[in-house]
Amino acid sequence: MPRLFVNSDLVAGDAFALNEEQSKYLIRVMRLGSGDPVRVFNGRDGEWRAQISKADGRRADLVPVARLRSQQAHGGARLTLLFAPVKKSETDFIVEKATELGAARIQPVITERTQTRTVRLDRFAKIALEAAEQTERLDLPEVSDAVSLDAALEALPSGTPVVFCDEAGDEADAPWGGQAGRAAPMADVLGELGNRPAAILIGPEGGFSPAERAFLRGRADTYPVSLGPRILRAETAAVSAMTLWQALCGDWS
Repeated sequence: MPRLFVNSDLVAGDAFALNEEQSKYLIRVMRLGSGDPVRVFNGRDGEWRAQISKADGRRADLVPVARLRSQQAHGGARLTLLFAPVKKSETDFIVEKATELGAARIQPVITERTQTRTVRLDRFAKIALEAAEQTERLDLPEVSDAVSLDAALEALPSGTPVVFCDEAGDEADAPWGGQAGRAAPMADVLGELGNRPAAILIGPEGGFSPAERAFLRGRADTYPVSLGPRILRAETAAVSAMTLWQALCGDWS
């Protein structure tokens, strides 16, 4: 049974029209017609079984029939992903996987070494919507436009712990800072945070600059963590960090 996100209120018996893209998907791709069932959700009213009440060419109307799942409060603690955009396909991957892994908010940030400084919010929104439809989420993540690192941190609610994925050491002349000053393993640090809203911060290709790293290390409510002995690609780091957080602090725990 197809599953779609809709903006309309979901009330038993109150029909509403789908947009043209969704209508074409049901009529031309799925080959559905009047009377066929569709699952719908809007992030407010839970998930409903609806029925196609009208299907003619480019337009399909649905009528909600019965609620399948009530809207639940966000499971576990809410997670914000802060990440520096990378190449197009890798950034798309991060947005998709962040949605699948339950991020409540996805915030691109511009750092000193960020190479991609423009983002397509409409593209990100579509990727997040499709991922939510496929993964049985009852809501969509908030996807924000890119802002500076300082602005992203200032926008967080006061006291939000920022899990800073810090791959560097403190030795200026050694590759990636050597071993001195390495952050503690992420699993150890997360054990101290408990089940409360948090943000994960992933840097760009090449990592954070020394000045940014010093700032983050000295910032209150920031927790430097290590993702192991290997230097991970940005998209790998994002998925790895979110997986650990969900397992230890989020809705997998």
